[in-house]
Amino acid sequence: MSTVVSADPRIQMVRVTRDRIIAELVDGRVISVPLAWSWRLSEATPAQRANFRLIGSGQGVHWPEVDEDISVEGLLYGTPARRPRSSAAGREVRSQAPLDKRVQSRGHRARPG
Repeated sequence: MSTVVSADPRIQMVRVTRDRIIAELVDGRVISVPLAWSWRLSEATPAQRANFRLIGSGQGVHWPEVDEDISVEGLLYGTPARRPRSSAAGREVRSQAPLDKRVQSRGHRARPG
């Protein structure tokens, strides 16, 4: 007799410790990645980390209080979340256009190079 196992990895349970995100898959594998890979979960309280729900039949996990989603593929293939860049004053990130384009957009002319 043979047992059919789904080829698609799916998460059945998740827990977050002080320094790890640990996911148990339905096929018996356990994946563990550094907590630092999710800056949102790193900065969350233990209560916020404990409040999650599985999404897409176990294809990912969502933490509503910190607006974090992690996919099983991200865990398997090692894809850390990038922190958005912001200025020290907490303002929005400036345009990534070249300096002369930004100067032109403010109503000034750029000097010919």
